[in-house]
Amino acid sequence: MNGNISPENPAYLDISLPFEDRVKDLVSRLTLDEKVGLMNHTARGIPRLNIPAYNYWSEALHGVARNGRASVFPQAIGMAATWDKDLIFRVADAISDEGRAKYHEALKRNGYTAQYQGLNFWSPNVNIFRDPRWGRGQETWGEDPFLTGEMAAVFVQGLQGDNPKYLKSAACAKHFAVHSGPERERHTFNAVVTKRELYDTYLPAFKKLVQDANVEAVMGAYNRTLGEVCCASKLLIEDILRKEWDFKGHYVSDCWALSDFHLNHKVTKDAAESAALAIKRGCDLGCDHVFDEIPEAIRRGLINETDMDHALERSLLTRFKLGMFDPPEMVPFTSIPAEVVGSEKHRNLAYQAAVESVVLLKNKNNILPIKPSTKKIFVTGPNATSLEVLLGNYYGFNNRMITFLEGITGRLPEGMGMEYTTGAMLKHPREIEETWAAGMAQSSDLAIVCGGFSSFLEGEEGESLLSPENGDRKSISLPNSQINYIRELAISGTKIVLVLTGGSPIALGEVEEMVDAILFVWYPGMEGGRAVADILFGDVSPSGKLPLTFPKSLDQVPAFDDYCMDGRTYKYMREEPLYPFGFGLSYSEFEYFDLKMENRQIRLGEKAEFQVSLRNTGDKPASEVVQIYLSDIEASTIVPLHHLIGFERISLAAGESRTLDFSITPEMMSFFNDDGKLTLEPGEFNLEVGGCSPGMRGLELGAPKPVNETFWIMSD
Repeated sequence: MNGNISPENPAYLDISLPFEDRVKDLVSRLTLDEKVGLMNHTARGIPRLNIPAYNYWSEALHGVARNGRASVFPQAIGMAATWDKDLIFRVADAISDEGRAKYHEALKRNGYTAQYQGLNFWSPNVNIFRDPRWGRGQETWGEDPFLTGEMAAVFVQGLQGDNPKYLKSAACAKHFAVHSGPERERHTFNAVVTKRELYDTYLPAFKKLVQDANVEAVMGAYNRTLGEVCCASKLLIEDILRKEWDFKGHYVSDCWALSDFHLNHKVTKDAAESAALAIKRGCDLGCDHVFDEIPEAIRRGLINETDMDHALERSLLTRFKLGMFDPPEMVPFTSIPAEVVGSEKHRNLAYQAAVESVVLLKNKNNILPIKPSTKKIFVTGPNATSLEVLLGNYYGFNNRMITFLEGITGRLPEGMGMEYTTGAMLKHPREIEETWAAGMAQSSDLAIVCGGFSSFLEGEEGESLLSPENGDRKSISLPNSQINYIRELAISGTKIVLVLTGGSPIALGEVEEMVDAILFVWYPGMEGGRAVADILFGDVSPSGKLPLTFPKSLDQVPAFDDYCMDGRTYKYMREEPLYPFGFGLSYSEFEYFDLKMENRQIRLGEKAEFQVSLRNTGDKPASEVVQIYLSDIEASTIVPLHHLIGFERISLAAGESRTLDFSITPEMMSFFNDDGKLTLEPGEFNLEVGGCSPGMRGLELGAPKPVNETFWIMSD
């Protein structure tokens, strides 16, 4: 926005003043009706003050979404599998560059921005993926609070930029808090957790984003937590977010969550009461029309205009930080050209992210990479040509989406034969009994079966067309149509490589034994086909690590609506899983050695320093994710069996070694007690460093042997 307003130069346009002062001046000039018009996500324009309309609702989960052409990166759960913070920062930086460019182009074209054209990105989703049935788990960064916080924090920093005055875009941590299904009940259920579980599992990532990444906004969840609606929770918003964490940004409701207050949760009688409750508890912006009833709430004496002003000031402050009230030449991001959208630089970044996200789960007899001597391959399966499996949910579009078949075809060496047929449907059985697929497989050296899930089977309420559970899954097994097809191919005797797509764990059952290799590729984005092909043919070694646990079946998982963590995730699951958290194979081999602690007896409140060495013992350059886990052996209350406290992604040439230094802080050694208080006790601790979470299952599957050390915290 630019220019003077006659006959005065109002303070809200005075660039020499702090944003906070300018916001207060602007709010003081508004009528009640104008204020109301600015408090929904569809903020109305104010012509007399030369303020254009603005829509707060934009998405950038893994690229600018729902706004025409953009670079499409792997779904969030796939990016989590990279365990590469530097890469994720660069991905988010690229996303915000594209968002900025698209925002300014929309302003030039229309004079305002419509939905999905703004700079308030309602990303990232830092809910904990506690149950494999949840369809929206793909949007998250996995099951571990520490990994989620570390990865999402750099994502936020990349989105918002590092300018000391202006935001490149405004990130939003969602959905606050204790929200991870079931989708069918999200508008009605009450999440019941202990204070220990709340602080140990469900809040750390949000705290990380608020206190370390300075996330600009927080979005409330649909559900109730401990009896309070999340978008008007005294505990969550007032006590924890504002007072405990000192959050200064704005709080936005999930879309139509405020209507749930009176329509579904029944905590209020009507929209006016819902608006008043939300405002009083600290919800500043509504993705709804409930705030249209604020004048009625004021008339009834439920709130006053001052309460409303405080909320409006917080949401407007974000627009000022985005530079919307300053001359364009003052805002460093207004000159980002439209040419960045879908640029080759961003395409290469999408490729790197897709490559690093791929997890090699099985590689019997080193069948991969495909040998140069291979005469013929057979590509098949319902996802080989699917665009849906590249996208996941909350996606953008690109004019160059590379499917698996296209990627493999583009990489296929001349002289190597290839055949293709779909062979099986995603979920439904074939109408015909026999196909030529078995014969094609039998005449080939290798069958590459592209199966798994897609957004048709899992996702958000209202979007997953083949999900009877509103986007969730009753079963985590492969659909029978795919199991039967793989069995048909296995009978032919052909070696099978299974390329699995999905955003959540898959219980493979008999399939795991029928195939020779398994690549889990998530929803890998626009460069997914090229990334998968290059891994299949050995141009790059797979290096992704699981950000969640794959159970063998739902028999190992508690009830979906039970938010207690007992038996869930690698931290509290006692049974051996199908694939453990942190697991992923390579085309090379790694050795961990020389774990050394400076002092194995440390004083209460002191750091513990250690170093560990890693060697690539194979004959190929490769990357490994060094993972550090801690176990409190003598805690006085329930604590995790082990928990991740650090990680580092390392690339090594064949035969190369590297020694790494780490610190264990007192906070890492602490636990949350039954009152939700962080507690540090003396006692025995076990430190384990390796390429997978602790347990025998990882070693059985081929993970490198970890190194361990015991140390003690001594009382004074």
